[in-house]
Amino acid sequence: MQAVSNKLAERLSDAPTTVSAEYKPRADGSTMKALAWFGARDVRLVDAPIPYITEPDDIILKVTGTTICGSDLHLYHGEIIQLQQGDILGHEFMGIVDRVGPNIQNIKIGDRVVASFQIACGECSYCKQKLSSMCDRTNTSGLQNVMYGHRDAGFFGYSHFTGGFPGGQAEYVRVPKGNVNLLPIPDSVSDEKALFLSDILPTSYHAVVDTGVKQGDVVGIWGLGPIGQCAARFALMKGATRVIGIDSVPSRLLFATERSGIETIDFSEHTDVVKRLQELVPGGLDVAIDCGTFHQPKMLLHKVEKALMLETDVSEIVNEMIRSTKKMGSCGLIAAYAGYTNHFNIGALMEKGIRLIGNGQAPVHKYWHELLAMIGAGKLDPTFVVTHRVSIDEFPELYESFDKRVGGVEKVFVETKFSSPPSAGAPRLSRVADWGSELYIV
Repeated sequence: MQAVSNKLAERLSDAPTTVSAEYKPRADGSTMKALAWFGARDVRLVDAPIPYITEPDDIILKVTGTTICGSDLHLYHGEIIQLQQGDILGHEFMGIVDRVGPNIQNIKIGDRVVASFQIACGECSYCKQKLSSMCDRTNTSGLQNVMYGHRDAGFFGYSHFTGGFPGGQAEYVRVPKGNVNLLPIPDSVSDEKALFLSDILPTSYHAVVDTGVKQGDVVGIWGLGPIGQCAARFALMKGATRVIGIDSVPSRLLFATERSGIETIDFSEHTDVVKRLQELVPGGLDVAIDCGTFHQPKMLLHKVEKALMLETDVSEIVNEMIRSTKKMGSCGLIAAYAGYTNHFNIGALMEKGIRLIGNGQAPVHKYWHELLAMIGAGKLDPTFVVTHRVSIDEFPELYESFDKRVGGVEKVFVETKFSSPPSAGAPRLSRVADWGSELYIV
């Protein structure tokens, strides 16, 4: 798939952008540790050149915290097109400013900052509305233009389909348009609380806000990874009277019950999820949100079609949501979908008057000031979802274990040589090999 998509991309014209994904290495030839993709289930810690200022709006960060995201598993499995060997991964990171370009006025060397996972220009019509993920001017992918009719913003560490920008699972990272894509963090907010402003907090909040959760709603959430767990909390904050999470990973179901206080459905036990939801909520859900994944089909038919590349994405979750949601209710898709699906229940969508909302990649810039204020005021503590802390040296092992849900893993803080010690109440440093024997086989 990668060879075909890369060849096709070569034949298409690159879209014009205001930034380049390439960076200059430091003149002294110094290197850094970075996590790079080399093939399906083949990620390696490599020595890569440390980036230097390449364009006048650049900022170079010393990374103090990074992590692995559920959507990174799509890269790990080679399911996102236009990956190339040696691509540096990672779209959630924060750090200390190490270098600034001559155009940077609002951020200085030594500042603690968190990066948005998307790269916004700050000047196009979408950016002026704080819809940073929809920026028109930072992604060169002509292939995305053809497939979607338009293109998203460039993203860090997420293939050349999103611009080919080196990511933040590294000791240093170049941030193009650093004046708009970095948020200064006050000293009162720890790294463990600030890091997730890069993605999972704005993403889960956006899913709840954009799908329209309101006071008194009954909400169903498919997928109880970090996005699902955070979305459950935000739904309750918005006034939902009941939240029901659907998953099959025992540790995640237990986590949701004990730490988020929501109801759960184990779809390995209740294989007919729609029937179970109709028993629990006879009138139907008001809102359903897909926080799951497209790369784990349940039905044999989808497994065969996916293996034969007859579809890229699976429609099972969205079909379950449509059937479980009340007439005129809303269904939101925040889970990462990439291409085409079969057997979509379009009839039920139309006849029930379901509002099916593609939430899109979350516009981080729209929400991160609000969310930072919530953290500062003590109304939101993102560390509830952090279960482990490991060294950057363990990234390859972390990908394998995260993929298999070893040791009850939810969200991991990955430290570098620039990181501060763990803050009070945050997980201590551990080794992946010591996480325990609990294993969920997909």
